[in-house]
Amino acid sequence: MKITNQEILKFMRESVYRPLTMKELIKNFNISSENRSSFRTLIRGLASDGEIIKIKGNRFGLPEKMNLVTGVVQGHPDGYGFVIPEDGGEDLFINPRSMREVMHGDKVICRAESAQKGGKKEGRIIRILERGHKTIVGIYEPSGHFGFVIPDDRRISHDIYIPFKYSGKAKKGHAVITEITAYPMKNRNPEGRIIEIIGYPDNPDVEIDIVLRKYDIPSKFPIDVLKEADAVQKEVTDDEITGRLDLRDKNIVTIDGEKAKDFDDAVYVERLNNGNYMLGVHIADVSHYVKEGNTLDNEAFKRGTSVYFPDRVIPMLPFQLSNEICSLKPKVDRLTLSALMEFDKYGELIDYRFDETVINSKERMTYTDVAEILNEVQSSKLKVSSMELKERYSYLLKDFYLMRELCEVLREKRMRRGSIDFDLPEPYIILDLMGKPENIIKAERNIAHKIIEEFMLVANETVAMHFMKQEIPALYRVHDEPDQSKIIELSEFVSNFGYHLKIPVFKKGIESKFHPKRFQELLNSIRGKPEELLISTITLRHMKQARYSPENIGHFGLAFENYTHFTSPIRRYPDLIVHRLLKEIIKKKHIPKKRLDIWEERLPKIAQHSSEKERTADAAENDIVELKRVQFMLEKIGDEYEGIISGVTSFGLFVELKEIFVEGLIHVSSMADDYYALNERDHSLIGRRTKKRFRMGDRVKVKVENVSIEKRQIDFVQVK
Repeated sequence: MKITNQEILKFMRESVYRPLTMKELIKNFNISSENRSSFRTLIRGLASDGEIIKIKGNRFGLPEKMNLVTGVVQGHPDGYGFVIPEDGGEDLFINPRSMREVMHGDKVICRAESAQKGGKKEGRIIRILERGHKTIVGIYEPSGHFGFVIPDDRRISHDIYIPFKYSGKAKKGHAVITEITAYPMKNRNPEGRIIEIIGYPDNPDVEIDIVLRKYDIPSKFPIDVLKEADAVQKEVTDDEITGRLDLRDKNIVTIDGEKAKDFDDAVYVERLNNGNYMLGVHIADVSHYVKEGNTLDNEAFKRGTSVYFPDRVIPMLPFQLSNEICSLKPKVDRLTLSALMEFDKYGELIDYRFDETVINSKERMTYTDVAEILNEVQSSKLKVSSMELKERYSYLLKDFYLMRELCEVLREKRMRRGSIDFDLPEPYIILDLMGKPENIIKAERNIAHKIIEEFMLVANETVAMHFMKQEIPALYRVHDEPDQSKIIELSEFVSNFGYHLKIPVFKKGIESKFHPKRFQELLNSIRGKPEELLISTITLRHMKQARYSPENIGHFGLAFENYTHFTSPIRRYPDLIVHRLLKEIIKKKHIPKKRLDIWEERLPKIAQHSSEKERTADAAENDIVELKRVQFMLEKIGDEYEGIISGVTSFGLFVELKEIFVEGLIHVSSMADDYYALNERDHSLIGRRTKKRFRMGDRVKVKVENVSIEKRQIDFVQVK
């Protein structure tokens, strides 16, 4: 009889279970002599992963039953850290003394200690299960007969000691890759040897390379992947079209940003004879070219997602696919997977179907052009007038007007359901020819963006709903409800501004649902107010991250019971998986149980890996944005700006500038008119003598005092 990990863990969770020796476990599971070796390997594997723990007397037990937590260390530049539990429980604070032997990214087991009054629960590291880093990217600093590498990731608070013989001819200020040869101990820094010199970090190409190496994002495709991409058909053939629904006569268009080259979605809307809308969302049929298990597929899984920087894209798929045969270019035939959906005047879904299709996009439209045609925006980006645009695309005008009409219907329905719309401004970084930041402005979000957003949302929702109806294993995009503590904390915070967040009465041991509509009501009440950006940002921070899961628990933020990602298979691996699942349903009325079992086994790993890769890509993209922000402010030292206090800590005030998307710190040491102390109750700094109060949301005038590229830090001083 084959024993699984799940069966062992279930047995250990039984109330009668106590920590047992290997011999006792073998006896309890009645393991035959020929299977004992593999059983021991299974137990050791569970212990290695932190699922179970080995204690004194060589006994095995569950961490949670011994007040132990398995999680990943998240470091802080100031030397302390947190353990983020794998099961999603409360973070545990790790003091600087306990952080000496561990590094950011390490997987550990720690004991949860009781929290001090008003503070977080503290954790004590019991065991290091797995080191998070084998190599470190950083800046080399020589010091006589040895040197140090200062990690680029500020969450790694240890400098890496480099013996001179292992410096690899690196010079002061070089960005390098260091292999760790000895991990930190209580009284010793980690040691390493330099294995590669990247270059000086003031070069834009080196900047990107540092970030890619830091997050282990591959910049180049392996030769075998490129060979497989080269072998893909360059044009759609008649044989490939045979059997597909032919939509080449429809007024299908793509609508994307000016710089986009990977067009993976195209749309059209028709008015039916019964007065309803027919929406067609046509997505590049990437799964036709990237076959399950081939070299391209393995590389796409490994990457998980495309990564977007201000001046370039690190694609999930090679150029031959992402920008060519899979990209829905205008005036050429392209293979697609289409969602055809009928809606009534209230936005209710009346009917739908999915088909393998062929399209021929009539135009490559931009968001700016469509918004101008709809008279929604006057843009300085336009090289031609509104009248010229309307004349050029006269045969499509009715289609664009109908798209806007359906968009408004779908959006209104989504808002009624309680979908949360933060509408937070995004920074758009303008670079000069040398890759240096020239300006940071608010990214445009007009009616054309909203049209595509609503159409993609409803297509994703319809696909997920279809999976649920079919009752087959599938991959969903899910978003958990915020923790009760976070909801209460947010309620207390907004009350300082005179706003009220309606929350249910939370009772211990009793589950109480919090509806996203409450968040939307709060956001509506602050619309147009000076504190809108601040409260919206803080509200977003109090919510959990969306993720991929084979279990459909719904999407809290969108207020959708069913949601997946179907619309971007060129740049997201989960969408490619969703396409494969959907095509199996289209082609087979009944999917064999053996095939369903394969999906059921594979999907959890795909979901977890894709979620991790998405978070890595987000971190890398944010890293570059922060770097460009700091570089931009380097030339602004001495300049004065209006700002709003966006964060209050014991060491100072974070201020977000009004004119540009930049945040900096007024350190308490520069507030010379008084001694200031933190009032945690209302998130304010209060002067001991003057009783002057600084709160989040207050407007202040600041001067740029100092900028540190290395620390990614901007220091302000208050201007009276």
